[in-house]
Order: sequence, then structure tokens, then C-alpha cells
Amino acid sequence: MPLTVDIHEARANVAALLERVIRGEEVVIARDGSPVVRWTPVVPKPEGRTPGSARGEVVMAPDFEAPLSEDILRAFES
Repeated sequence: MPLTVDIHEARANVAALLERVIRGEEVVIARDGSPVVRWTPVVPKPEGRTPGSARGEVVMAPDFEAPLSEDILRAFES
């Protein structure tokens, strides 16, 4: 459950709230009891890609390299 603070409290404690977010917590800022902003930590994406990570998830049709039909070729040309 995220920490919810009023906008006035958030304004007075921005640095402390940001430290909590940096440590992994989620903070919701509310105005008159209604949430208006959600601060969440940014999760960095892993660098590069991992070869073979999609193994078994992609299936090629047996006729993948077969010539396209005339109808399909015409659709590309129009």
C-alpha cells in the first residue's frame, strides 16, 4: 500500500518523500483526499539483449519463404 500524503504536506517534505521513492517506495499525493500524483521509482532496463531469450516463443510457418500470391503482391503495389 503506497504512502498517501496531502499536497501541502508533500510540498513541505519533498526531499524526504523523494528519498523514500528512491529507496523503492511509492508515494501518492492527494488534494482534498483525492489522489492526483503517484511517484514511483524508475526501474532501469537491463543493458543490451540476451541472445536466445525468446527461444521457443517464436514459431515460423512451414511456408514462410514461399512466394506470395498475386493478390497479396498487388495489394503491396497499390
